[in-house]
Amino acid sequence: MSATPRTDTPEFQAGNASPMEYLRQILTARVYDIARETELDLARGLSARLGNTIHLKREDNQPVFSFKVRGAYNKMRNTPQAARDRGVITASAGNHAQGVAISAAKLGVRAIIVVPQTAPQVKVDAVRAHGGPTVTVVQAGDSYTDAYTHAQKLAQEQGLTFIPAFDDPYVIAGQGTVGMEILRQHPEPLHAIFVPIGGGSLAAGVSAYVKAVNPGVKVIGVQTEDSCAMAQSLRVGERVILAEVGLFSDGTAVKLVGEETFRLCREYLDEVILVDTDAVCAAIKDVFLDTRSVLEPAGALAVAGLKKYVEREGAQGQSLVAITSGANMNFDRMRFVADRAEVGEAREAVFAVTVPEERGSFRRFCGVIGQRSVTEFNYRIADARTAHIFVSVQISRRGEAVDIMAALQEQGFSASDLTHNEVSKQHIRYMVGGRSPLAGGERLFRFEFPERPGALMKFLSAMAPNWNISLFHYRNQGADFSSALVGIQAPVADDAALDAFLRQLGYAHSEETANEAYRQFLI
Repeated sequence: MSATPRTDTPEFQAGNASPMEYLRQILTARVYDIARETELDLARGLSARLGNTIHLKREDNQPVFSFKVRGAYNKMRNTPQAARDRGVITASAGNHAQGVAISAAKLGVRAIIVVPQTAPQVKVDAVRAHGGPTVTVVQAGDSYTDAYTHAQKLAQEQGLTFIPAFDDPYVIAGQGTVGMEILRQHPEPLHAIFVPIGGGSLAAGVSAYVKAVNPGVKVIGVQTEDSCAMAQSLRVGERVILAEVGLFSDGTAVKLVGEETFRLCREYLDEVILVDTDAVCAAIKDVFLDTRSVLEPAGALAVAGLKKYVEREGAQGQSLVAITSGANMNFDRMRFVADRAEVGEAREAVFAVTVPEERGSFRRFCGVIGQRSVTEFNYRIADARTAHIFVSVQISRRGEAVDIMAALQEQGFSASDLTHNEVSKQHIRYMVGGRSPLAGGERLFRFEFPERPGALMKFLSAMAPNWNISLFHYRNQGADFSSALVGIQAPVADDAALDAFLRQLGYAHSEETANEAYRQFLI
């Protein structure tokens, strides 16, 4: 018995469904049995600041606070009753899981939901709440891809019907109803629609509909720089599997995009814009200021991409739409978002400055900072001649950090702009002055640790007994992963063994031994 029976009609199958068939399926999708037509809200503050008319398509206002309910229900609604009666199973980072759970409850279907162990607890709890007693939640792996593999195994073992999160024509058609609503709600000329991309179903469905109805409207995908499987796949012309994905935007943390979503995005998507974590945090703040709603990182991706597009193109007076795709945000994560939003909006700059230990040097430093607000200041004497300062200041424009750097150098100070230095923002700022003469031969690494029991012990127990941890800094940021900075002392002869250990460990990591912030403040 196949775990994933073919339920498509012959003319609506992945790989050969025509644009007109997608259009027909989107227009007739039964998503409104359970989903709702969401608002297209004017973002007044963001519009005024960017000089364009910006609307937000509020998919964060769905019953499960995400667009995913559309595709999940449309797929289950089009699955034969006999296949539903056997029970269904799916894999999801959280939002599709909620869509399947609420759909299963609506249709009276037994469901197993497999989510990554890194899925936010708020999403896991919501899955159980929406599904009730007929839904079982299983946690497996660190990413969507890991959860998917486990779900496929269970489907084969138990004869369950698999409900894909994104790579299915009916799922894509369900998500495409978002594009249908946008064009109906915005009859005036529209320049571009910005769509977040994880596996690609929303981008595929929206672009397929929009290009069939109004091909002059741009459809632009947005991904994070560390989870950009679709962008890389489109660039090389075939699907690319990422070795690691960033976990901050958990809703789009996909290592491999769908085959059908890739086909449609390659055909209809205009481009994919990449944004960093700081830009996403700034976008969350932008939406909050306009709506008083708090989006999850994946939910704010489209806004971040829209802002980057406007800055890159110098766009003015255009009508732009960003799909705010989800609002399943852990409350504790807001601390991290607030810390990083100012940098993402170019309202904060971070510097490392070396000043001479002589009369008047500190006064000259303060003169450069002037009347700017200082948001953080760390000072540590280095030796008899110099001292190190780690300082962050509020700025009013993106180029102001360059001006401050030039002014510091004119005063004879050695200075580095650390505004975009990830190690300095997450770790060094909390460790200034932490030097040790015993740290010789240290190599420095930054890891992303999943927030689950045993993650740290897995790391420690896998190390060779003759290696020494010389530095360790960990800070819980309210997310489902945390960044750890680790110094390791190992014999030079063990370099190959250390590199093998890092590969086998399975945690995303980067070597930071040459990082300028580390070399200035910690060695």
